[in-house]
Amino acid sequence: MTVQVVLVHGIRTSASMWRAQCVTLAERGVPVEAVDLPGHGTRMSEPFTLEEAFATIDRAVRSAAERGPVLLVGHSMGGLLCTEYVGRTDAPPVAGFIAASCTAVPRGAGLAMYRTLARGFDALPDRGMWMTKQVLARTLPEHTREDFGAGGYALDAQDGALAQLAGIDVLTALARIHVPLWFVNGQFDQLRVGERTFLRIAPHAELIVFPRTSHLVSAMRPEVFDAVIALAIATLEADAPRPVW
Repeated sequence: MTVQVVLVHGIRTSASMWRAQCVTLAERGVPVEAVDLPGHGTRMSEPFTLEEAFATIDRAVRSAAERGPVLLVGHSMGGLLCTEYVGRTDAPPVAGFIAASCTAVPRGAGLAMYRTLARGFDALPDRGMWMTKQVLARTLPEHTREDFGAGGYALDAQDGALAQLAGIDVLTALARIHVPLWFVNGQFDQLRVGERTFLRIAPHAELIVFPRTSHLVSAMRPEVFDAVIALAIATLEADAPRPVW
């Protein structure tokens, strides 16, 4: 059966952040779905809630699982939500998981500082959009530069979503994940802070660090990220049970 890929975006952005990966996977004949979480992208008018975020991931995963083994890929907030989801006591039908830019625990001083910075940007006359565009122009290649904001920026959902992330327990969930697992980080990503802790809790995981890359790994180095997805797909295909003739 063909591996099915489900992609879950990070905070503020939308399914559009995965456009480069969707093109590559489609060219390779790999079925893929990139979801919009509540309060983001096509669902900008909805409130963000953890309940609906998990329900969104679950609907996509269970639908894909009807057609083949599921590779779940989450970035940043999406990666944290997927960690909590895959690590449920009643394990969902996920065959493999790529957790990108999310080896940090979303609570305490770190989360408080992130929320303070986000509120500061939001208080600017243009809600920080000029600075956002300047950073993207200086860090992303031209062919992915527009992807991050193509579905709109979920500025109104950001602070509430960050506050709700404090209610998940990613480390406890991580200990319950036994499927093939890859942590993918940029060399200069601030969310690498918990790498050692995450690897200690999930020693079967593989850590892949992209050199000269920061938080937006899939957009900064799309070809390399595509290769990681290809690696994960090949792993799941090799692990799939063979038919008995």
